[in-house]
Amino acid sequence: MGHGKPRRLFSQALKHHQVVASPQLLAELADVLSREKFNATGKRQLDAFLSLLARKAYIVTPKRIIKAVPEDPDDDLVLITAYEGKASHIVSGDRHLLDLRRFRGIRIVTVREMLDLL
Repeated sequence: MGHGKPRRLFSQALKHHQVVASPQLLAELADVLSREKFNATGKRQLDAFLSLLARKAYIVTPKRIIKAVPEDPDDDLVLITAYEGKASHIVSGDRHLLDLRRFRGIRIVTVREMLDLL
């Protein structure tokens, strides 16, 4: 994992808050992190990051299907995982999610906004 705000937020979240994930989101994250633009980070470091996240996160298996983001249906998994995991916030850089601002009482914020809240 790189340096900077995302790393700082991730560290703070794991130490002081409950991170919510699902098996599907972890698999998608693993796929994204295997892309060429993350090659500089190194496979061992990425594997360690994913392993830590899988161990420390509260894992939920979404049982509902929603259709809240017609422009990008894959984002629906993020929303329902957060909802079923009783998350208070979703932290994202995804424009479709950020445009929603809220989903069923869950605030959707950027990394910077979440750091400011903490």
